[in-house]
Amino acid sequence: MKGRHVKAVAKKDLKGLANEKTILFAILLQLFVAMFSSFLMVGLTAMYDPSSVAGYSRVQYPIGYSGVDSPLLEILESRSDLRVHQLDLSTAVALLRDRQIAAVVYVPETAPDADEPVKVSLFTIQNDIQTAVISQKIRESLMSYEDYLRKVRSSRLSVEPTVLQFPETSGNASFYEFVYGLLIPLLLFMPAIICAALAIDLITEEFQHHTLETLLATPVTFAEVIWGKVLACILLVPIQAGAWLILLTANGITIAGIPQILVHVILASSALILLGALIALYYRERTAAQVIFSLAVVALMMAVLALPENPFSTIVSLATGTAGPGQWLVLAVAAAVTALLCALTHRAASRNPV
Repeated sequence: MKGRHVKAVAKKDLKGLANEKTILFAILLQLFVAMFSSFLMVGLTAMYDPSSVAGYSRVQYPIGYSGVDSPLLEILESRSDLRVHQLDLSTAVALLRDRQIAAVVYVPETAPDADEPVKVSLFTIQNDIQTAVISQKIRESLMSYEDYLRKVRSSRLSVEPTVLQFPETSGNASFYEFVYGLLIPLLLFMPAIICAALAIDLITEEFQHHTLETLLATPVTFAEVIWGKVLACILLVPIQAGAWLILLTANGITIAGIPQILVHVILASSALILLGALIALYYRERTAAQVIFSLAVVALMMAVLALPENPFSTIVSLATGTAGPGQWLVLAVAAAVTALLCALTHRAASRNPV
C-alpha cells in the first residue's frame, strides 16, 4: 500500500465535501453553537435548570393570594419581585386565565399547629416560559413557610432531628454543569459521529454509483481507496474539534488540557470512523449501513457511559483541570480499540471488492 495513493484519494474526497450538503449543514450548526455559546448557554440553561436564571429577573410579577391570612402572605409580600393581590379563588383563577396575574396561591383554613398537614395549592399557566421563573420564586417562599411550620410543630417530635450540613454552592453552578458537563463533550464528540457517517457515505457511494471500477483501473488498490477515505474523515476531526475549542475560549469559557483533549477526541473519533468503514464495507448500501451504524452507536454509548472511567467523563475532567491517572487508562483502551479496528478494516479492505 503506497502512502501517496492514500493521500491522493483523501485529497479527492476532501475536495468533494462541498457536495455533501447534509454534512456541511451539521458542521455549520456546530459552528453556530460554538460561536454563540455565551448567548445560547443562557437560554439552554434556563430549560436545563430554570432556577439558575430566576435570580437574574428584575420584573415584579403580580400574583393572587386566596384563602385565610397566614405567615405565607407576609413572606410573599416581603419579596420585592412579587406584587401580591388578595382575591377570592374564583376571581383569582379568572384573572390568571386572562394572564392578568402570573400565579395564584391558595391557603386552606388549616391552622399551623393543626394535626393534619397544611395543603397549599399553586395555580400557574401550563407550558409558559414565565411559569418557570415565577414557580421558582414562589417555591422559595413556600420553603420559608415550610420552615415556619416545622418550628411550630417541633414540640411533637420525640427524637431530636439530625442537622445536615451541605457545602454552599455558587450561583453559577448550573452554568458550570451545563457548559462542562454537556456543551463541551457534545461539541467535541459530534465531529466523530458526523465524520463516521461521512465515511459510510464515501465508501458506499463508490459501490452504489459504480465508480469503484474506474478507481481500480488506476494504479490505486482497493485498500488504498478505503484508507484514503478513512484518512480524509479522520483529518476533519482535529480541525473541527480545534475550531470548537478556540471559539469556546473566545466566548470566555476556560478550557484546560486542550492538547490531551484533542488526543482523546482523535482516538475516540478514529475508532468510530473505522467502525463506520467496517459496516460500510459489509453492507455496501448507504441506508442499511447508516441504520446499523446508528443503532451500534447508541448501544456503544450506553455501554461506555456505564463505565466509571470513559471518554466523556475524561473530557469533562480534562476541561476542568481535574483529570487524574485514570485518563491514561482511558487513552490506552481507546488506542487498543482503534488498533484492533485498524487491523479489521485493513483485512476487510484487502479482500476482492467485487
